[in-house]
Amino acid sequence: MTSKENQLGHEKITKLLFSLAIPAIIAQLVNVLYNMVDRIYIGQMTNGTLAMSALSITLPIVTFITAFNELLGVGGAPLCAIRMGEGKKDEAERILTTSFVLLIFTGICLMIGLLFFKKPLLFLFGATDQSYPYASTYMTIYVLGTLFVQISMGMNPFINTQGFAKKGMTTVLIGAILNILLDPLFIFIFDLGVAGAALATIISQGVSCVWVLKFLFGKESTIKIRKEYFLPKLKICLAIIALGSSPFVMSLTDSLVQISFNKQLLIYGGTTAIATMSILASLWQFIFLPLSGLCQGAQPILSYNYGAGNLDRVRYTFKLVFRCCLIFALIAGSIVMIFSPRFVGIFTSDESTLQFASWATRIYLFGTVMFGAQLASQQSFMALGQAKISLLMAINRKVVLLVPLLYLLPRVLEGNVLAISLSLPVSSLAISPSGAFAVFLAEPVSDIISASITTWMFRRFYHKELV
Repeated sequence: MTSKENQLGHEKITKLLFSLAIPAIIAQLVNVLYNMVDRIYIGQMTNGTLAMSALSITLPIVTFITAFNELLGVGGAPLCAIRMGEGKKDEAERILTTSFVLLIFTGICLMIGLLFFKKPLLFLFGATDQSYPYASTYMTIYVLGTLFVQISMGMNPFINTQGFAKKGMTTVLIGAILNILLDPLFIFIFDLGVAGAALATIISQGVSCVWVLKFLFGKESTIKIRKEYFLPKLKICLAIIALGSSPFVMSLTDSLVQISFNKQLLIYGGTTAIATMSILASLWQFIFLPLSGLCQGAQPILSYNYGAGNLDRVRYTFKLVFRCCLIFALIAGSIVMIFSPRFVGIFTSDESTLQFASWATRIYLFGTVMFGAQLASQQSFMALGQAKISLLMAINRKVVLLVPLLYLLPRVLEGNVLAISLSLPVSSLAISPSGAFAVFLAEPVSDIISASITTWMFRRFYHKELV
C-alpha cells in the first residue's frame, strides 16, 4: 500500500480533508480570480458593456466544452479511487488511460463541430449584429484551444483523486497566474481586445496541459497513463460515462440555463441585463468554485473508503463536508449580497450597469446557502458511485425547475405590484423591470426547492447504505 493510499484509509479525517481541500480551494479561488480578471479588463475596454454582453453570449460554449471535461474526467476519477481502495491498480490505470483517450477524441470533435456551426449558435444564444463580432472573435480562438482545455481540466481530477492535492492545485495555479499576466499584455499593450483575452486563456491552458501530462506519465503518480490501454474497452467507457453523466448534465444544463437567461433578459432587460449576467457568473463562481474545491477534497476520501468498506470514515467525511459547505455558502453569499455595489464595481465603471447588476446580485444569490447543501449531497452521491441518483438530481435542479421557471415567472409576475415595487431601483434601466426581476428570481427559487429534494434523497441513501 502506498503512503497516499494509507493516508486515505487511516489518517484522521479532519486533518486529511483540509489537507486535500485547502489546496483545491486555493486553486479554485485563483481560478475565480483569473476568470474575473478577464471580465475586469474587458469591462474597461471601449464599448466595454457591449464586449461584456458578447462574453456572456459565448459562456454557453465554454460551459458546453467544460461539460465533456466533467463527463470523462470527473466521471473517471471516482472510479479510479474506488478501484484503488479495492486494491485493483491495473483497473484504475485502465480507467485513467481510457479517460485520456476519450478526452482527446471529444476535444477534436468539439473543435470541428463548434467552428462549423459558430454563427448560428451565437445568434441562437442571444447575439445581436452589434455584439456578434466580439463574440465570434472570442469563440473562434477559445475553441481552437479546446484540446488544451480538455486535457488540463479533464485529467487534473486524476491527480487529486490519488491524494496529490498540491499537485492538482499547481495545475490550476499555473493556468490562472499565467492568464492573469497575459491578459493585460494581450488586451491593452498589444491592443487585441477580446481576442487577447481568449488567446491568453488558451495559452495558459496549454501550459497547464503539459504540466498534467508530465505528472501522469511520470514516476511520482501512483497510477499512470499506459500506452497498452490506449484502445478503450466499451465496458469501461460506459462505466465512466455513467458516473460522469451527472456532472456532465449539470454543466450541459448550465449552457441551457445561460441561453435561457440571455434570451429572457434580452426580452425584459436589454443589453445591460445580458452584460449583468456576465458579472453574475463571476460572482457566482466566487461562491461555487471554493465549494467545489471543498467537495474535491472530500471525493478521494469518500471514494477510497467506500471501496475499502470503511463506512464509518465515509459517514464522518460526509457530515464534515456538508457542514462546511453550508457555512461557507452562508458567509460568502451574505458578503457578496451585502456589498454587491463594491463587487460589481470591480467589473464595470458604467453607471447603468453598476446600478442594474448591484440590484440583480441580491436577488440572484438569495438561495446560495441552500446551494451549499445541494452541492455537498450531489457530489457525495457521485463520489460513492451513485450515478443514476446524482444524474436525476442534476436534471431536477436545472431542467425540471430552473429553465421552466425562467419562462414561467416573468409571465406570472410581470406587472405584479410586489414585483414592481422590488424592481423600482432599475425602473428606468430595463424594458420591463418586473419581468427582469422575475427572471433573476428563478435562480434562488430553483436552488431552494432542488436543495431540499437532493438533501432528502441523500438522507434516505445514508440511512439505507451507510449505517
